[in-house]
Amino acid sequence: MRALWTASTGMEAQQLEISNIANNLANTNTTGYKESRVNFEDLFYQTIKSPGAYSSEYTQVPTGIQIGLGTKVSSIEKEFTQGDLQKTSNPLDLAIQGQGFFQIQMPDGESAYTRDGTLQTNSQGQLVDANGYQVMPPITIPPNATSISISQNGTVSAVVAGQTNPVQIGTITLANFINPAGLNSIGNNLYLQTSASGVPQIGTPGQNGIGTVQQGFLEMSNVNLVGQMVSMITAQNAYTIDSKAITIANQMLQTAAGLIP
Repeated sequence: MRALWTASTGMEAQQLEISNIANNLANTNTTGYKESRVNFEDLFYQTIKSPGAYSSEYTQVPTGIQIGLGTKVSSIEKEFTQGDLQKTSNPLDLAIQGQGFFQIQMPDGESAYTRDGTLQTNSQGQLVDANGYQVMPPITIPPNATSISISQNGTVSAVVAGQTNPVQIGTITLANFINPAGLNSIGNNLYLQTSASGVPQIGTPGQNGIGTVQQGFLEMSNVNLVGQMVSMITAQNAYTIDSKAITIANQMLQTAAGLIP
């Protein structure tokens, strides 16, 4: 029976929806995390009568008979809306207000991108992320620095011991993408460029549509808890109804089988 297979595709799709919701909820407190959304599309249709087919020599049917064969997940899309900024007491905590990504150099030399501005220094004084990957372009904090200031346009200055005037030691640039939803998530709050995202457009914070850098702040996850709970209830109800359709279709088959002598 067609309904058995059609309803099963709905159950599989809702299972994936619940898995996605669970991941969003698990990352509610993940710095810079962007909520994922599942997109669905219908499957092929079995056409019994085509719309516009001739019912006689001079007349056409206004509507046809097409029976859908279920649904599938077409994509899981990241929503890069702005998360709330939370003030911290760490001068190396940075948040991006607006569009853009921090640039990170992976151990293999490949460039990765992140919205997580939880930065620290390694044993050489280099500015790195929480995984120890170096921020690009490279910035080294002097060992005798007494204070660090980072302006909204990414200029990094330090006051060293014995001096009163700050000295510029580097500049943080940001990368922007035409289609950030096309980036490849690899975990650790990192993304990789793909052909779908387009090439990174590197620029100074605050210029050409790129956001500004906020020192002493971190961007929180943009997960909407209320929206996720509503989506979970909707997915659960849809899953239950699909399973009910399978049960009814099975009962109908059993009834039909009982008619066979």
